[in-house]
Amino acid sequence: MADVGPLALVGSGEYTPAMLEVEAGLLAGRPPRYVQIPTAASAEGPERLNYWVDLGRAQAERLGVEAVPLVVRTREEAADPAIVAQVAGAGLIYLSGGSPALLARVLRDTPLWRAIVAEWQAGAALAGCSAGAMAMAAHVPELRQPDRPGEPGLGLLPHIRVLPHFDRMPDWVPGVLDHPYYRTHDAYVVGIDEDTALVGGPETFTVAGRQSVWLLRDGRRQEVKVGEQLTLAPPPQP
Repeated sequence: MADVGPLALVGSGEYTPAMLEVEAGLLAGRPPRYVQIPTAASAEGPERLNYWVDLGRAQAERLGVEAVPLVVRTREEAADPAIVAQVAGAGLIYLSGGSPALLARVLRDTPLWRAIVAEWQAGAALAGCSAGAMAMAAHVPELRQPDRPGEPGLGLLPHIRVLPHFDRMPDWVPGVLDHPYYRTHDAYVVGIDEDTALVGGPETFTVAGRQSVWLLRDGRRQEVKVGEQLTLAPPPQP
């Protein structure tokens, strides 16, 4: 994967002016084709999907690139050759927010997901915000229902578990830091503040945006500030 593109794990702020610089950096030197996939919000109804499509188009216009919204709500649509073909030639592919479990369930092991990974391996940038970042893991939790098993993830970054909106999530979901999903020694756990991203990978990332990223281990928080690097190397294969 010598030509693999950059990854971005984003705490919040996709398609907004606050993250314009991050998205411009991901597109720099790549085709001006911005593929936007709002699947994680597909259960919220047509109005919400239209909101994401409009927000993405506005950001693409600010960036001076082509917006390619792919409204994919089902696994059948994720297998549609006409939809899958639109990923080709992307400079940046972005999975926006909503439900990480729904996103993983719709895309996992589909022709669309395989096309996304192939484009990334060929040099396209790949980003996931909030649900999109969480779904990159091997498993996706039900944060508000810790007794439920959750959902298998997309598996691109099985060694990383993301807690997005980190500066606000503990207030939204009391006890989230004690959730079994985040009390693990089998993966890196990173809290990503709003309007903030980890960019680079697949091992060494740089913090970009306006706040911080937090490496969570054994009840402790290590702050990684904008411009600083964080190495999250996969464990050696047995």
